[in-house]
Amino acid sequence: MSIATLTRRYIRSYVRLSAVFMNTKNNIYTEISKRILVLDGALGTMIQNYKLEEKDFRGERFLNNFPEQKGNNDLLSLTKPEIIKEIHSQFFEAGADIIETNTFNANRISLADYKMEDLVYEINFA
Repeated sequence: MSIATLTRRYIRSYVRLSAVFMNTKNNIYTEISKRILVLDGALGTMIQNYKLEEKDFRGERFLNNFPEQKGNNDLLSLTKPEIIKEIHSQFFEAGADIIETNTFNANRISLADYKMEDLVYEINFA
């Protein structure tokens, strides 16, 4: 299986459990009954640490088609999925049990600010 396929699968679901949970028959309800689960951290703040430029948000696909995209963090799931995966890995390494996807603003209203409302489905299922 390719890295791209694995990355898409990794980001796709709303909640991901750490490898410990994925490799057992336990489910989230069983784990909650045993202990407090730790949710990931501030994804937007972690993205800011990368000091990304406009070209990073656009990637190759959106070079000339749209207004300024810097700050459209959800678009990074399409243009820089490796960064999102790296951040999620950092959360797991820090002890997070549950990881949220990079879809905080992946809705028609929010993406309209970037003229990207037609990408809602694609971003949510990248």
